[in-house]
Amino acid sequence: MKQYRIVILLILSSFVGFAQTKTASIIEDFKPSVVNQPGQEYPKVNSQGYARFQISAPEAKSVVVSLGLGGAKGGTVLAKDQDGYWRGTTEGAMDEGFHYYHLTIDGGIFNDPGALNFYGSTRWESGIEIPAHDQDFYALKDVPHGNVQQILFPSKSTNTSRRAFVYTPPSYHKDKDKKYPVLYLQHGWGEDETAWSNQGRVNLIMDNLIAEGKIKPFIIVMTYGMTNEVKYGGLASFKIEPFQTVLVEELIPYIDSNFRTISNQANRAMAGLSMGGMETHSITVNKPDVFSHYALLSGGIYKPEEIEDKSKLKLIFISCGSRERPESVQSAVKTLKDAGVNAVSYISENTAHEFLTWRRSFKELAPLLFR
Repeated sequence: MKQYRIVILLILSSFVGFAQTKTASIIEDFKPSVVNQPGQEYPKVNSQGYARFQISAPEAKSVVVSLGLGGAKGGTVLAKDQDGYWRGTTEGAMDEGFHYYHLTIDGGIFNDPGALNFYGSTRWESGIEIPAHDQDFYALKDVPHGNVQQILFPSKSTNTSRRAFVYTPPSYHKDKDKKYPVLYLQHGWGEDETAWSNQGRVNLIMDNLIAEGKIKPFIIVMTYGMTNEVKYGGLASFKIEPFQTVLVEELIPYIDSNFRTISNQANRAMAGLSMGGMETHSITVNKPDVFSHYALLSGGIYKPEEIEDKSKLKLIFISCGSRERPESVQSAVKTLKDAGVNAVSYISENTAHEFLTWRRSFKELAPLLFR
């Protein structure tokens, strides 16, 4: 479990990273973030990666944006103007991609009314998108789109109905006889089953890759990993068995009964980011007869001695950002290859423990699945 404690600390200490170099002058080409509330002008972002905020709080004494490392108190300190608005710009350019943030107003924590909310760090947080140079692969395009639907499945082990989201590819409702492989895809600590489609844009990545003919279409199932019950600092007490029961004994049979799946080990994969990677690691090692493709996205590594039977294992994919521990990922994959395992590594350049790392990782992973 020690290797996973490091992962969780990374999540909690570094949702957002600043670029190491600051630009001498700010280009005034700011535009509203693409994940703003409808009709809201702020927050804004520019082509260099700076973010600008405007908050109406005429009676407040201080307003700090918890995005990045600029300013005091680990955030961007806004200044009050005579009109009662607080305004400010990050001191440096942000990492490209999606980031969580919130406001601290006179010591209280609030969301930005201008931004959409996303479930992360065990609460609904404001979100912002810094335009990425390679954002085309997760952009909304004029291509056939799949469907993301909510399902409720019975869980005797937890004595309730549990929720999952299921992505079906564009062809699913056209060819009523075709069956599909399935990827079970897990979120990270403090997130939930909405993360991969909302923050990760996994459905758009799939739609675009399918339209380009780069992948074999498959179903994706995303469910809550029972991670939020783990308190900060309490990962050592985490037990995989309750979620393993939900996934293997309850969710998978439900999916196979209610969707047109190819319901065998060879056509079933599991992947997860961060703590979802930890869950993936534990369950795939415990249940090698259930999954044939494993993927850890900033979520630890596999060791050759953990793979008891290589004959039915088709792929191990391990990735992280270049600002995480890329040498660990590359070394682990080399060791697996030397042991005769089909292993692939991927390093996302200039990103840390954040969603652009995982979006890029999924883009690299998807074409390798079910080939």
